[in-house]
Amino acid sequence: MLSFLLRSCWLVLTSLSLWLLTSSTSIRAEDKPAPEKRLLYVAAPGVRDYLEFGGHGLLVFDIDDGHRFVKRIKTGGLDPAGKPINVKGVCACAGTKRVYISTIKTMMSLDLVSEKLLWEKEYEGGCDRMAIAPDGKFIYLPSFEKDHWHVVDGLSGDVVAKIVPKSGAHNTVVGLDGKFAYLAGLRSPLLTVADTSNHTAANTVGPFSASIRPFTVNGKQTLCFVNVNELLGFEIGDISTGKMLHRVEVSGFSKGPVKRHGCPSHGIGLTPDEREVWVTDAFNQRMHIFDATVMPPKPVASIKLRDEPGWITFSLDGKFAYPSTGEVIDVASRKIVATLKDETGAAVMSEKMVEIHFANDKPVRNGDQFGVGRVR
Repeated sequence: MLSFLLRSCWLVLTSLSLWLLTSSTSIRAEDKPAPEKRLLYVAAPGVRDYLEFGGHGLLVFDIDDGHRFVKRIKTGGLDPAGKPINVKGVCACAGTKRVYISTIKTMMSLDLVSEKLLWEKEYEGGCDRMAIAPDGKFIYLPSFEKDHWHVVDGLSGDVVAKIVPKSGAHNTVVGLDGKFAYLAGLRSPLLTVADTSNHTAANTVGPFSASIRPFTVNGKQTLCFVNVNELLGFEIGDISTGKMLHRVEVSGFSKGPVKRHGCPSHGIGLTPDEREVWVTDAFNQRMHIFDATVMPPKPVASIKLRDEPGWITFSLDGKFAYPSTGEVIDVASRKIVATLKDETGAAVMSEKMVEIHFANDKPVRNGDQFGVGRVR
């Protein structure tokens, strides 16, 4: 009898142990987060209206597979004759599952899951390079080099406010916390800072030595790094005080004629860890790298590119740098590790690209077209 009872207890305990093991394994598998698929979305034509650098549409590349071309998503942005027009900006919000593309005439919204065009709208004065709030609720959309910015509802595309710095609206950054937007115009040496709680101009930074071109801000939104006309290099402003702090010129390289944008340096970005600032050099076809852990930043390296760069941004993890010329640069080694190519093998170049991560086929994270600092 005792032997029978012991054997019965052993069988029960064995069955219970197997059930617990299977159950816990199942729970662990279910609780384990799905791996993220990191994709780079590149809007084209992203260098003026030149179709030879990627054609027309939203080109998608797999970051973790050597930046291999994945697909081309059909977009709007056509003139009445059906010809693609210049893309001016791109931004995305994983939370609302939207990606946006602006052209000189319209802004459009696409669903990141269905890849369908949700709407495309014209705005008074045209459109330029916009920026979106982290939660996707609003977009600061500059007119095409006119006096004003529209504040647009991220879901409907409706205009909810208007800011008029009269600066020649051009480039826009929204800070990581969404509390402030930074507005730079082609015809002003002042960077306008807008309070997004009431969508009004709150203050300015500058004046800088000339009109502001591309620019970026650090994660704490205490510093801005700006390109200005006629300067091979950049200037730095204190957002808190509104004062210009430093002028940094690229040494050892001469200025010369450029094919696009009309200024020597049209593109600047901070690595996400804010340890380096990268600045473009169109005439010499280079990226110049500066140590940003000291002020003013000190030059540390230059990288030769295949064409004139007009923009720079970085992957969210800071591993890759993306100049608009289509090279993929390993930030640590400063080596070119890939080049963007379309489905035909042709070279892709664009000044408008944004990183988006997916898990279980749903967007979960997104980057920014500007090389904004991410130290908060």
